[in-house]
Amino acid sequence: MVANSWRRERWDSLRLLTPNWQTRLPGLSYDGPDPDGYQTADELAGLLDRYAAVTRAPVRTGTTVTSVRRAGDGYRVTTDRGVLDCRAVVLAGGAANRPALPPFAAAVPPEVVQVTTFDYRRPDDLPDGGVLVVGGSATGVQLAAELRRSGRPVTLSTGEHVRLPRIYRGRDVLWWMDASGVWDQRHDEIDDLGRARRLPSPQLVGTPDRATLDLGALAALDVELVGRWAAVRDDRALFSGGLRNVVTLADLKLDRLLGTFDAWARTNDAPAGPPERPAPTPLPPSPRLQLDLRGGEIRSVVWATGYRPDYSWLDVPVVDAKGHLRHDGGVVGPGLYALGLPVMRRRRSSYVYGIEDDAREIVGHLARHLAAR
Repeated sequence: MVANSWRRERWDSLRLLTPNWQTRLPGLSYDGPDPDGYQTADELAGLLDRYAAVTRAPVRTGTTVTSVRRAGDGYRVTTDRGVLDCRAVVLAGGAANRPALPPFAAAVPPEVVQVTTFDYRRPDDLPDGGVLVVGGSATGVQLAAELRRSGRPVTLSTGEHVRLPRIYRGRDVLWWMDASGVWDQRHDEIDDLGRARRLPSPQLVGTPDRATLDLGALAALDVELVGRWAAVRDDRALFSGGLRNVVTLADLKLDRLLGTFDAWARTNDAPAGPPERPAPTPLPPSPRLQLDLRGGEIRSVVWATGYRPDYSWLDVPVVDAKGHLRHDGGVVGPGLYALGLPVMRRRRSSYVYGIEDDAREIVGHLARHLAAR
């Protein structure tokens, strides 16, 4: 069905990170009463339904693609409802098809319940008792806060992360990302593109009060912070001792980004409140380095460790050893394209409203390819 992942693979309380005015598609902008609010997964699914109807796109729902392979000067797409022969293919399934788990997840004692963010729906689905949330991106901090507010003891294990305030100088931080041009930076202008594409999603949450949710906010909720989960040994979770380093780095990067916003505001005479800086992230003096997984303190683990793509059906040699698509700004090969991947052509490529400019450029390339044949 249209928007299947938004209907079936999201937790109940999820809201988009982008404000409503920014959640738009080509020819379909938000026209509701709350432009600064944040849509739920169901609301976004409704938006996509309306878009399919407005565009009259020939969407084939209930159809699973089992193979895409070269056929003559084009491609043969095999599905469970027949075969399509075409001159070009656009892969628009995104890069978040399967949860990414570390190998040592298999060593967690069986009495500890493990769920991924594909499985988690609400706190009541987990057993009573302590929860270890693994991952400090937007998903990890949101679920850690939700589980702590349900009354459970929560420990959050985090490595590298991206800290952002929800509001800066009176405006949504994503307004600043958009207006200042940070999100317009192109893939061929980024020094370390591979690293940019691997960065976790920023620590944000979309709530009516537009609250900031970062490690400091979690610490205020009595969430215990520990370093990156590195291994399981003798039924004990072992955490990296580098928590202070990654937190300091995140704070420094945040200060640099806010400085970019300030400089843009001065140059463009932008209406905004006075410059301000969040306090450094508070940390415990000596974060714990290990945790006994059989001691009863932790009853469940929620893996918020990101996702990986699934190209098992793509029978074309365009996937690297780590399972990622090789492409140049979404151009994969002759007549083969992608859309919606992280930092595909711009820093905003994987956001809903970021698709329009990417799509126009990919379609232009595709049209030239077809015309040349």
